[in-house]
Amino acid sequence: MTRLLPYPLFSAALAAMWLLLNASFEYAQVLIGAVLGLAGGLLFARLKAPEGRTRRRARTVLSLLWLMLLDVVASNIAVLKIVFQPGIGTRRPGFLSMPLQLRHPGGLAVLACIITATPGTSWARYDASRNVLTIHVLDLVDEEAWINQFKNRYERRLMEIFQ
Repeated sequence: MTRLLPYPLFSAALAAMWLLLNASFEYAQVLIGAVLGLAGGLLFARLKAPEGRTRRRARTVLSLLWLMLLDVVASNIAVLKIVFQPGIGTRRPGFLSMPLQLRHPGGLAVLACIITATPGTSWARYDASRNVLTIHVLDLVDEEAWINQFKNRYERRLMEIFQ
């Protein structure tokens, strides 16, 4: 659109969200919402979206979201079993170091969100020089199987989307 308002709908949505969250239409809140909407639109314009292959990426994004939903539900059930039935089975928490091929900052950010959203796992460390991710897993049974599943389910799709 314009240099000052590159994404007017996005800016308006941010301002409206601010007003709804504050449940107030006072002058000061409207002014703050307008400033946040304007700043958010300008920041959003600075992001560079990957170009080309939009349909293919949309399918990949949808499949990634579907897999993430399935994994989050399955992980919730597994963590519930561990919490409510501590004597059944042996829990083996541990750290897992995984070499990555993915290097795109956006892909790594999405990967961090996925790991954080999945119960029983947490992002512990990322070594950018070696491109190795360290994850803490609540029940680490088979390290190699976990790495293979992770790379096939998440890293491969994120590389399709971001690279």
